[in-house]
Amino acid sequence: MTANKTSTRHIKELLSGVSEHSNRHLSEVETDLIQTNILLQEAIAKLSASFMAIHEAVSAQQQVVHALVAQCDAPAELVSALHAQGEQVGVHVNAAVTGLQFQDMTNQLISRMMRRINGLRDVLGDIGLDSEGIPAEMDEASLAVRLDRIREAVHAKSSALENELWKAVCQTHMESGDIELF
Repeated sequence: MTANKTSTRHIKELLSGVSEHSNRHLSEVETDLIQTNILLQEAIAKLSASFMAIHEAVSAQQQVVHALVAQCDAPAELVSALHAQGEQVGVHVNAAVTGLQFQDMTNQLISRMMRRINGLRDVLGDIGLDSEGIPAEMDEASLAVRLDRIREAVHAKSSALENELWKAVCQTHMESGDIELF
């Protein structure tokens, strides 16, 4: 086998290997992102339910305290302080529940990462397909032209993917207005 055929074969194997291994790793990343999203959704649902349960328990406790205060001759300042404290608990619980709206932003980010993974998988798959078409007996000049076409195709698809995915992650109405991340 000539040196040129050996080099061509090695280049072809390298490109195919990069495509194959990258695809396998991207599949693992995709699985991890899906699991992360599921865990986040479950955690947020539990936190929201817990905060609401705390709020309901504190509200019920406040009603009992108010009933007890009404039965005795409590000073107006004490009654006012109890009402204020009850309102503060409600404000803090509502702020905590509102803070959990970051789930929307994380969903947007995870969705964008999934699209990026799929786009990258397509780019790498094309490298694998393009490398399969390289004949072992290709001369050096033709090989260089073929590799340049592969490089240009990868660059074009990568740029298109970047342009498609470079979007801000937004959260609307989180406390005082819109939040834009990135």
